[in-house]
Amino acid sequence: QVHLVQSEGGLMQAGGSLRLSCTASGLTFSLYFMGWFRQAPGKEREFVLGIDHLGSSIYYGDSMKGRSTISRDNAKNIVYLQIDSLKPEDAAVYYCAAKVGSLEPKDRNTYNFWGQGTWVTVSS
Repeated sequence: QVHLVQSEGGLMQAGGSLRLSCTASGLTFSLYFMGWFRQAPGKEREFVLGIDHLGSSIYYGDSMKGRSTISRDNAKNIVYLQIDSLKPEDAAVYYCAAKVGSLEPKDRNTYNFWGQGTWVTVSS
């Protein structure tokens, strides 16, 4: 059974940084494309960043380009999302997700597995 377990979030300060992690089990992690999405209250789930199975190609969403970084450690089955210069509008539930292949990385419907979600709140 596949599990994607995300780290805790919480209340963050505007201007600060946050690193989320997502640890995978039950799959051959090094074969999967990994993505991060976020969903703010009342809004659609949007793509933040994606990384191919080898960590050699990065795919960027529109909302956090320049302030966010994705990385992965295939030896530890972990993918990370680093967010810098946090803004109140970054408050959302953040999700990691796994898929086979790197086609259409921004389309959430192409992902096979999802993490449980991590709440992030940003105070101004």
